[in-house]
Amino acid sequence: MRAAIISDIHGNRHALEAVLADVDRQAPDEIWCLGDLVGYGADPDACVQLARERSAICLAGNHDLAVTRSLAIDEFSPGAAAAVEWTQETIGADELGFLEGLRPADRREEVGLYHASPRDPIWEYVLSDLLAEMALDAAKEPIALIGHSHVALAFGRPPDGPLVGERRYPGDEVDLGDAEWLLNPGSVGQPRDGDPRAAWLLLDTQRGRAGWRRTEYDVDGAEAAIREAGLPASLGQRLHLGQ
Repeated sequence: MRAAIISDIHGNRHALEAVLADVDRQAPDEIWCLGDLVGYGADPDACVQLARERSAICLAGNHDLAVTRSLAIDEFSPGAAAAVEWTQETIGADELGFLEGLRPADRREEVGLYHASPRDPIWEYVLSDLLAEMALDAAKEPIALIGHSHVALAFGRPPDGPLVGERRYPGDEVDLGDAEWLLNPGSVGQPRDGDPRAAWLLLDTQRGRAGWRRTEYDVDGAEAAIREAGLPASLGQRLHLGQ
C-alpha cells in the first residue's frame, strides 16, 4: 500500500489544491487525512468537499469537533476560537454533516491513524521523546500516524535500542524496518516548523519506507481570503512565516 498522508488542512483551499496536485504526480493507492479539515482558513466548504472526494480515510480533528459543537472552545486560543465561530456560521449543511460523521482515530492494515496521538486522539501534542514513548506504549499498531502539532516529525523505537525523535525535512526518508514508529506529516494548511510550504507524507507499507514532502502554494491568495472573510489578520500573516 502506498498512501499519501495529509493533515491539518484548516480551511486553506490554496494549500490543499496544490498538495493534491503534487500527490497525483506520485500516484499513491490512497489518500489518508488525519483531520482538521477546517479551522483557521477561509474556505471550509471547499476543503471538506475535496477531503471527502479524495480521501479513503478521513479523521476528525479538534477544530472539526469544535465546529460540530462536539467539543467546547474553552481551550482554544482567541484566534482559533474566532475561526471556529466564523466557520460554524458559514459552513454548508452538507459539509457540516460530513464532519459530524468523522471520528479522531481509525486504522488500515497494520497502521494506526490518530489526529493527535494514540493516548489522546484529540488533544495531545507529541513533541517530546517522553510523550512519544508513552504514545508508542499506547499504540496497538507498529506504525502510528499522527497530526495536530503542525510539525513534520518521526519518532522511532527499535526493538533493541532507545527511541529517537527528529524533525523531518523535505526529501527525508526513513526505513521503517522492524521498529515502532510515530510519523507526523506536518500541516497542509498552517505549518509551524518555519517552512511555509504545505507538508505531507508518502507512506509505502510494502517497501517499509516513509518520505516527507513539501509543496509550494499561493500563500498570498490564502492570506487574502482570510482577510476578505474578516478573520483575524494574524491567521493569514503567520502563513508566510510557517508559524
